[in-house]
Amino acid sequence: MKAPRGITWPYAVIALLAVAAAAFGLLYPAAASTSGKKKPGATERIRQNPPPALFTDAETAEIGKQAAAQRGKADALFAQWKKAHGTTRDDRAFAAWAARQVPAPPAAAERTAELHQVQRLARTRTAAGEKAATWLELHGKKDIWKLYLHDQRELIPARRGAVEKAELKAALKLAKTISDRVAARDRQPAPFVLDPSLRPDKHIKPGAKGPYSYPSRHATRAAAAVTFLGALSPHRAADYRWMQDEVLYSRLYMAGHVTGDLTAGTLLGDLIGDYELLVGGH
Repeated sequence: MKAPRGITWPYAVIALLAVAAAAFGLLYPAAASTSGKKKPGATERIRQNPPPALFTDAETAEIGKQAAAQRGKADALFAQWKKAHGTTRDDRAFAAWAARQVPAPPAAAERTAELHQVQRLARTRTAAGEKAATWLELHGKKDIWKLYLHDQRELIPARRGAVEKAELKAALKLAKTISDRVAARDRQPAPFVLDPSLRPDKHIKPGAKGPYSYPSRHATRAAAAVTFLGALSPHRAADYRWMQDEVLYSRLYMAGHVTGDLTAGTLLGDLIGDYELLVGGH
C-alpha cells in the first residue's frame, strides 16, 4: 500500500488495550498462563499477538461509508420486530426473522464487478498490508470486541459487567448462527473460490463451490458488537466504528469477501445488536 502507516488516535486506543492486556498478564500470571486447563481468553490472545500497524483511514473510508449506510435500514426493519414482539427474548424466532431481512445476493453482473474490485485490490498488496489483514482476520471475529468490553468493565460494578459480558457473547453467537444459516441458504462462493489465485494458501480444489461468503460472518459480528458496545459507551463509539472499518477492509484486502457480502453482514449485525440491547433492557 502506498499510503504511510502512521499511528492514528483510534489505533492508539487498541494499542493501549494490547498494552493493558500485557500488563494484566504480568500482574496475574496464573490467569494469563496457557499451561493450565483454562483456555486462554481474548486478553491473553491479544497480549501474545499485539496489533501491527493497521490500515489508514483513507483506505478504509469507502467500505466504512457503505457499512454506515446500513444503520438506517436496520433501524427501520427492527422497528417492525419491536412492534410485533416487544422486549421479550425469543432467539429462535428472532434468528428466523433476521435471516429473512438479509436481501437476496447481488445479481451475477454486480457480483462479477465486485470480484474485479477485489482482484484489483489484491494486486496492490504489501507485506505490511497482509500482516495487518491477517491480524484483523484472526482477532476481528471476537477477541477485539471482548477486549473493548473488558476495558470498560473496569469502570462499572462487577455484577453489571458480568451481565454485559454475557450479552455481548450472546450477540456474537447469534451473529455466527444467523450468518451461517443465510450463507448455507444463498450459497455464494467466496472470491478466492471464484479465483483461487487470490488466495493460493487456501488450496481450493477445481470445481469447489464453497466456502460461502454471503453474508460475511466477520461483518455480522463486528456490526453486532459495535451496535451493542456503542450504546453502552457512546463516548467510545467512534473507536468501535473505526475498528469495524478496519475489519471490513481486511476482508476485501485478502479476498475473503466482496463488498456486497460485507454490507449484508453489517445490516444483519446491526439488527442483532439492536435486538440484544432491547431484550437486555438497555
